[in-house]
Amino acid sequence: MGAFFADVLSFQHEIAIYDRNPERLRFTYNCIRMTLPEEIAEFKPEILINAATVQYTIDAFRQALPYIPESCIISDIASVKTGLKEFYGEVKRPFVSTHPMFGPTFANLGNLSSENAIIISESSHLGKVFFRDLYSSLKLNICEYTFDEHDETIAYSLSIPFTSTLVFASVMKHQEAPGTTFKKHLDVARGLLSEDDYLLTEILFNPRTPRQLEEIRTELAQLLEIIKVKDSKAMGEFLKKVRGNII
Repeated sequence: MGAFFADVLSFQHEIAIYDRNPERLRFTYNCIRMTLPEEIAEFKPEILINAATVQYTIDAFRQALPYIPESCIISDIASVKTGLKEFYGEVKRPFVSTHPMFGPTFANLGNLSSENAIIISESSHLGKVFFRDLYSSLKLNICEYTFDEHDETIAYSLSIPFTSTLVFASVMKHQEAPGTTFKKHLDVARGLLSEDDYLLTEILFNPRTPRQLEEIRTELAQLLEIIKVKDSKAMGEFLKKVRGNII
């Protein structure tokens, strides 16, 4: 995602990418490449977009802070915001926190009109204006949530499909003649499992995920009981409820 943002922004802004591993900078273009933190100080950024994985987001900020101007807006695009609200309160710098709800696995990066982005409402005004303009230019649908509302939404919108897909894949057996629905589920599972393990872990370790999984377990237990006793009436009611949920 860091490379994606650098590419998009480089057409209208002067961009620099910092990474301690020069191998990761090989295929970047139209930007300044930096591997030493001192180079960040020389560049004097007006906004710093931290694209490190959630496991390293705060550490990456702490490494960069001594080398950026006091007026520099610091920004994260983390999928889980746990700890970031407290961090921003601690460092007392202008910040903007957003979450582009798409990635290279499933999204068509050439057409993002059906994708979404979240901007955290506690962010600084100028930071929100910058990202609202950027996301609007990409034709993304923009929502504004608080930190808490964001993590609640992510626990629901990502943790549930992630865990459902992982459970499907964990019991999957090779099929000589798979049906259409099976193949669609398999494509989703392959796409999900092509993601970095840290990303999957970060999403699933959202503190609000367990409550969502408890709801899945409750519904699964109910469905299992209906199937065991072959209760057609109960199955009809269950299917009616499920159809109502997706209308």
